[in-house]
Amino acid sequence: MSALAHVFEAAGLSTIVLASMREVAERMAPPRALHCEFPLGRPLGHPGDAAFQRDVLVRAFALLDAQGPVLESHPEVIESDEEPLACSIPPRFDPSLPAAVDEANGLRAAYDRAVASRGRTSVGRVIDADGVTEALGVLHRWAQGERWDEVPLPGKNTTAVCHDIRSYYGEAALELATGPAPGARSVEAWFHEETEAGATILAARRAMADQGAPQPFWFYMAPGHR
Repeated sequence: MSALAHVFEAAGLSTIVLASMREVAERMAPPRALHCEFPLGRPLGHPGDAAFQRDVLVRAFALLDAQGPVLESHPEVIESDEEPLACSIPPRFDPSLPAAVDEANGLRAAYDRAVASRGRTSVGRVIDADGVTEALGVLHRWAQGERWDEVPLPGKNTTAVCHDIRSYYGEAALELATGPAPGARSVEAWFHEETEAGATILAARRAMADQGAPQPFWFYMAPGHR
């Protein structure tokens, strides 16, 4: 983003960068940057906290009057939290289905409530909520040894499909979760460590790698450290 800021400024557009890593902003020296020491993927800080997010934006837009390069820091630091979300998964209903498919079916009511209450969803890059179970069924087959290039995946793009599955689970989980607001990586940790869908994606990813699939096809199905 810092490099793009220079491109846009050269075209006459004023820019502000929300920089997650101060050392990168210092090296790239964009005209105006607000360093926000928040977990990656949360440039505005606390999810669902409109007042905090507005504060970040107000501080950022205040830099428009500055003669760059200028780099300021938001006063609050938000630590990344890897503790899995406290969320009970509905019990199995149909043992004849792959575990991840049955699990996703059980979460549908919570997902629908989440969409109704928020009025939006992040599911839909390449599949919708109705396609989640079909995609998990294909990933289960891959994990069991069927070739990834012979059993087509709905949505085709493995990275985007897995994003939609994680979004479906994350939005449902926030309807079911108990305890304090989730930390920055707690939903991600819950998905990959405690759900059948997370285990299925990781297993399918390993199977694709073992079958010699191109790395971009499988590596980005889950965070690199997974």
